[in-house]
Amino acid sequence: MIEAAPAPEDLVRAVREAGISDERLLQAVRATPRAAFVPTGYRSDAYRDVPIPIGHAQVTTQPSLSAMMIEGLGLSGYEHVLEIGTGLGFQTALLARVAADVVTIEMRPDIAAQARRNLARQGVGNVEPRIGDGSGGVPDRAPYDAVIVSAAFPEVPAPLAEQLRVGGRLVQPIGPGGREQVVSFLRTATGLDSGRILTPAHFVRLQGRYGFPS
Repeated sequence: MIEAAPAPEDLVRAVREAGISDERLLQAVRATPRAAFVPTGYRSDAYRDVPIPIGHAQVTTQPSLSAMMIEGLGLSGYEHVLEIGTGLGFQTALLARVAADVVTIEMRPDIAAQARRNLARQGVGNVEPRIGDGSGGVPDRAPYDAVIVSAAFPEVPAPLAEQLRVGGRLVQPIGPGGREQVVSFLRTATGLDSGRILTPAHFVRLQGRYGFPS
């Protein structure tokens, strides 16, 4: 018997089995066709809970891990969100469904251009894509209610903490790149709290002025 190709609902099931309980987020996964956000040659794997290569020795974030990080932001639907690392836009599209709007920044112009096309084709209109050094955030659109960082660094870059409003949350893989703890931080009047570990993970390094040298 030929095994059926994974379907969108299989991805929803995998995300739920990973511990995600936010029904708004699960519905976002259900309503966002991952196949529209991966390279053509990998579309048969789009609804598997696996990373997918996107060029530049990069891969997409595993969907269940993206969902875990988004859930760690504690979004209610009214937030102004900053995303560091657009990739091909799948995580961006999820954020756009569970927040008010998203500013997303990607350092690689070709990947950013593909993400912009992917989002436009899916009619995702509440996203503002930028190209540039995400380690410094996007200060002209601050303050943000939430910040999500899809690359690793041993600490939260100061500009990202400064651009987060008091009471907002920031989720980032903390580590050297390739061996991290994904941590959810709360912004207080005196800075970021000590953070809550969400999960171990493996991410590429955050590059830029406030990250690792490019």
